[in-house]
Amino acid sequence: MLESYLPILFLILVAIGFGVIVVVLSRLIGQKKPTAIKLAPYECGMPPVGSARARFSIKFYIIAMLFILFDIEAVFLYPWAVMFKRLGLFGFIEMGVFIAILLVGYIYVWKKGALEWE
Repeated sequence: MLESYLPILFLILVAIGFGVIVVVLSRLIGQKKPTAIKLAPYECGMPPVGSARARFSIKFYIIAMLFILFDIEAVFLYPWAVMFKRLGLFGFIEMGVFIAILLVGYIYVWKKGALEWE
């Protein structure tokens, strides 16, 4: 059974080896001419404004995490929708409970004010 995985292992080793060889050759052969312009940070073609160490409000991270959380939960609806007819009433009730839990979480977050952008 392990013989069937041998080509995959070989492919992984070749890919890793190729990556290592390219990086090492680039390091050895490539030009090394650092200038002030090359070492400057690049921000979408614009000159950098302010410090790169600027602090963001915690609200930004909370909203980003909530967006990711609810976005990932929405992905679970697709397999259910595909298998809806085969799951029958049990699948419908189970997904109803799932959506109800999500709705309770969403209302909790809303009432706590985590979605308020100031």
